[in-house]
Amino acid sequence: MTGLGAVFRPQLPPERLRALARIADESGLEELWLWEDCFLEGGISAASAALAWTERLRVGVGLLPVPLRNVALTAMEAATLERMFPGRAILGVGHGVQSWMGQVGARAESPMTLLREYLEALRALLRGEHVTTEGRYVTLDGVALDWPPEGTVRVFAGATGPRTLRLSGAAADGSILTAATPPEGVRRARQLIDEGRESAGRTGPHPVVVYLRAATGPDAAARLRAETEADGEGSLPEHGAAGDAETVAEAVRRLADAGADTVVLQPTADEPDPEGFVRFVAREVRPLVP
Repeated sequence: MTGLGAVFRPQLPPERLRALARIADESGLEELWLWEDCFLEGGISAASAALAWTERLRVGVGLLPVPLRNVALTAMEAATLERMFPGRAILGVGHGVQSWMGQVGARAESPMTLLREYLEALRALLRGEHVTTEGRYVTLDGVALDWPPEGTVRVFAGATGPRTLRLSGAAADGSILTAATPPEGVRRARQLIDEGRESAGRTGPHPVVVYLRAATGPDAAARLRAETEADGEGSLPEHGAAGDAETVAEAVRRLADAGADTVVLQPTADEPDPEGFVRFVAREVRPLVP
């Protein structure tokens, strides 16, 4: 079955998260995803609150920008979430928006090197290993978690370009693709991810999560078009779905057929009813997605 989720966009104030997370949990939505966009809301703090307010909902953070976070701190937080809420937290990391990283003095000269070193160290720490490494960006001296996760924590990587997609296949446990990824882009991403997996000798599953812009209601098409154009993508139909549940479900099915394991519906920034959007995804779209 294709996984289905929705985004709580950080353009909403943090105090809206509690009600929306509870609605997601009660309506049967599988996953709620959060963003750590600068300079809006903290991903880990929001995720821990959402997990505490709910009973079964999985909560993803897609993604944490690695230049902002020491890898040991990320490992500590990921392990804490897994021990408190086993199997319910999903962690994604990535380069971060380079202009934002520059604003805070954290921009790396080689984002690829940083992400590779970070993924290798983070996954080792979460396996409970003692890690000593001295890389260009990541340095650890005999570091190990005192409270490692008791279960497996999968680390996803956000990826767009070919090099990062190959790196994700080689060094991450899954990949997160942006809402600008059409079905053909998912197919190509899968090929590049598999190239990376093969180069690293990895044979296990590698789930792919894809965001999909979605809007419903009488002004859905106009809101979706305005958002894609504001993001510099024009009004290409494959960059979103506007309309009723069947229209949105068809777009989800196309992404799933192309290789997406989970599709996360991303409302427009000006969505007038975020809580209603979550109910729409859970109650109307989910039954139409096999």
